Amino acid sequence: MPFKPADNPKCPKCGKSVYAAEERVAGGLKWHKMCFKCGLCQKLLDSTNCTEHEGELYCKVCHARKFGPKGYGFGGGAGCLSMDTGDHLKGENAGGLRTNGACMESRVIAKAPPGEGCPRCGGCVYAAEQMLARGKGYHKRCFTCLTCSKGLDSMTHCDGPDKEIYCRVCYAKKFGPKGYGYGKGAGVLQSDPYANGDQAPKTTVIDTAAIQAPPGKGCPRCGGAVYAAEQVLAKGREWHRKCFKCHDCSKTLDSIIACDGPDNDVYCKTCYGKKWGPHGYGFACGSGFLQTDGLSEDEISANRPFYNPDTTSIKAPKGQGCPRCGGMVFAAEQQLAKGTMWHKKCFNCAECHRPLDSMLACDGPDKEIHCRSCYAKLFGPRGFGYGHAPTLVSTDSEPTVTYTEQLPFTGQKAAKGQGCPRCGFPVYAAEKMNSKNGTWHRRCFSCADCHRSLDSTNLCDGPNGEIYCRGCYGRNFGPKGVGFGLGAGTLTMA
Repeated sequence: MPFKPADNPKCPKCGKSVYAAEERVAGGLKWHKMCFKCGLCQKLLDSTNCTEHEGELYCKVCHARKFGPKGYGFGGGAGCLSMDTGDHLKGENAGGLRTNGACMESRVIAKAPPGEGCPRCGGCVYAAEQMLARGKGYHKRCFTCLTCSKGLDSMTHCDGPDKEIYCRVCYAKKFGPKGYGYGKGAGVLQSDPYANGDQAPKTTVIDTAAIQAPPGKGCPRCGGAVYAAEQVLAKGREWHRKCFKCHDCSKTLDSIIACDGPDNDVYCKTCYGKKWGPHGYGFACGSGFLQTDGLSEDEISANRPFYNPDTTSIKAPKGQGCPRCGGMVFAAEQQLAKGTMWHKKCFNCAECHRPLDSMLACDGPDKEIHCRSCYAKLFGPRGFGYGHAPTLVSTDSEPTVTYTEQLPFTGQKAAKGQGCPRCGFPVYAAEKMNSKNGTWHRRCFSCADCHRSLDSTNLCDGPNGEIYCRGCYGRNFGPKGVGFGLGAGTLTMA
């Protein structure tokens, strides 16, 4: 009897026997290892991702494409929008390998009864892809503008009178108003030429004087009749909006910037100020800058404000007027000094004529007022260390400079016990220096022995009514003997 080999199972893809070393099992059939691949995308499979259908193998993705549900929301094994027909998988492989011939057939959308399906394609519309407009259901892919094919939604679509749907722009172009100021759903200037086949209208110049009004009743500028659509009021008269301009510069006016002139015409604020406003420095154009528009140099010089008051024209009773000029002093020009009233014009330094105020004025013993510098020159202390500026002073224990007595030039001495203890003249507030023994002039407020200028920190009142510096006080009235003298710890028997 001849040898008969055992019948081995045949591979459904290539038809050859499958041996145990290379077999793969799926759907009750055995396959070669290299034939165990997807019939559409030729992807090698294993037991975890293969799907068998009528003797063919597919990966899960291709199986869903070919045999799974179709429509928006299905496909690819995920929730994405897909209508994949698998056309890119129908051809032969680049390497010329044989395939099992599995192909994906496109599913045709079922036609709906007339008047019940999608108005654009006529197919049945299911709830998962339904878009409503005019009470009819559209496919989502059919719900686009008829003109520009832009995808629409419930907020952007417009139902046209031709029972179609449009985006807002195309609807305005096709069915919206035409002309300047309309178009594209906005207030732009638009006269769509491809919507009505006409060119944009040309701008025309309106002749407002074509229809004349009775004398005294029309527009004051052109005399034409004024109708309500173009009426502007000024000073109780009606103007055309076109004619309501400045008479000089032709600037378009409104109720805010228009100014009625005395010649029954209208002006802008600038031209009104130039023509009818006040002239001179500080006036014109409604602002405070220097403007003399329309005036010659001679007119400007003649009209320039000038004021030279005569303070002596009204004399005051003796002893009651201004101490400088004797004129009457009124409240608007009053300046006070030492209980007397001065004119503001007269309130200046008697020496340098510098204008003064209440902070700079110094009342002198000559019943005049001076600035501080002139007061110091006339009535201040003399000697080294006094004057316009601080000078270098070199002082020893014994003075080498002989100081001369400085007395005021004018005036009478004060009553006994009331003036300066050193010179006897009255002491005024501007030069007052106080000590235990009385009130002193600043120039007299110095040591009785060495004539060194004193202040509140180095002042010593002597028992004889004089004032001394500390060194001279120690010499005259301090303790004597070893260890005392000159305010230091030196040995002295002075």
